Amino acid sequence: MGIFIRNAHVITMDSSTGSEPIVRSIRIENDVVTAVAGDLVPAEGDTIIDGRDRLVTPGFVNAHTHSWETFYKGRYDNLPLEMWMAMAYPILGDSRVEPDLVRLRSTLFAIESLEAGVTTIVDDVLENPTQDWAQLSAVFDAYEEIGIRANISGHVISKPFVDTVPFIAGYLSPEVTSEIRSHPVPTTQEYLAFSRRAFEQYHGRGNGRLRYMVAPSAPQRCGADLLVGATQLATEFDAECHIHVLETKTQLVTGTEMYGGSLVEYMDRIGALSPNTTLAHGIWLTEDDMSMIASAGTSISHNPISNLKLGSGIAPWHALRTAGVNLGLGTDGCSSSDSPRMLDVVKAAALLHKVTNPDFTTWPTVDEVLHAGTVGGARSALLQDTVGTVEVGMQADLVIFDLDTMAFTPRQKLDRQLVYSENGSSIDTVIVAGRIVVEGGRVTTVDRSAVLAELAERLDEIVARQNALDSLNRPLLDVLATMYDRAIATRGTVNRFSDDERAWLV
Repeated sequence: MGIFIRNAHVITMDSSTGSEPIVRSIRIENDVVTAVAGDLVPAEGDTIIDGRDRLVTPGFVNAHTHSWETFYKGRYDNLPLEMWMAMAYPILGDSRVEPDLVRLRSTLFAIESLEAGVTTIVDDVLENPTQDWAQLSAVFDAYEEIGIRANISGHVISKPFVDTVPFIAGYLSPEVTSEIRSHPVPTTQEYLAFSRRAFEQYHGRGNGRLRYMVAPSAPQRCGADLLVGATQLATEFDAECHIHVLETKTQLVTGTEMYGGSLVEYMDRIGALSPNTTLAHGIWLTEDDMSMIASAGTSISHNPISNLKLGSGIAPWHALRTAGVNLGLGTDGCSSSDSPRMLDVVKAAALLHKVTNPDFTTWPTVDEVLHAGTVGGARSALLQDTVGTVEVGMQADLVIFDLDTMAFTPRQKLDRQLVYSENGSSIDTVIVAGRIVVEGGRVTTVDRSAVLAELAERLDEIVARQNALDSLNRPLLDVLATMYDRAIATRGTVNRFSDDERAWLV
């Protein structure tokens, strides 16, 4: 028994037809696509899906996100990254999340992702002050039950906050500095031992759907030995190493202050760039940085909506493509972009880079942004032989759109309407590893109503805790604003803001 999709419009994203819609039938057996052709007939016992008035695409790959932020959706605005992090990832106070809330948080995030056509998530799970085994287990348990595909991290920060951003130590009071430094941080040995155990116990769980990945937070937030050790461990287990790099102008300045130059050059020098490495964001890159990244076979996850909301800058899309860097797309977290809807990100990527250069021959094409949202993301997640296309031998991770909706009315060019008109509201069915996990636009693998009821029951408790943490950390915002202003006013090697930087340089 399999699944047979008869005569649907299909965007395969394979090397033959790419994003051009074609009419094909698809057969799925067990968890893989076994046939894609125009003259197929179903096997006896197949579940048949009528493909008339339907569009089938590969499931979208969210190449960078943080499920931690699910409970923080919609809380903050008009805060640059370094100030926003003080609230969404509190520096002061006890913000530990109990495993049962981690399970609820992860389930909510997976429901919204699946219903938006996201079949694979690269979930950079950051727990404060550090991740414990029960928290990590809760994420794997939630994702195994609901049926999503995921790379799940042990995110690690191994330096005190005051040592991760420039100038800040000179602005904090001794009492606050002492309190921040009193928070323990994991050692390299502890983190690598934790990760090795996670690889051995969880990597490949769910018939291969769920994979562990290492995630040194950023080169300025982790020691060189941890960066190198994590890179080597990822290579050993054929897993992703996920690192935030040059998201903001402040981080550009941080590289100069801490290492005397580019953070990318520093990573290359110590051996922390590899084909297994994905750099989240990669905005404030120089041409030399891009060349090093391309030479190392390292990927970048581009997060345009988060970068816009946090005012981080505009990544050099065309220059990265020209350099030969593999690009995926990510939503980032639900507090910095407020949604895991990848179609929003695909559209933002298509639009944002049209205003950075008047040469329209360099503007992103529909094929390019769909490639980044599927094939490119799969490559960055080390899943390029598993997902990202609709072709024989690949895992059956598919999204089926209803074409009898206003987004596709009147029907013109379905690929362009998918990017510019559709936002996920036309999604009818989602299949992951050959299993229908969304039907009629709603998740089928968990009791959605019960999950939402549980959230409603606990929401007052969650918000009260968040409000208390906000009160503790809000006084830090003035200090962080002073640091931010100084960093912004410092001359850098590139400008990734849309305005003329001479307006704020000193």
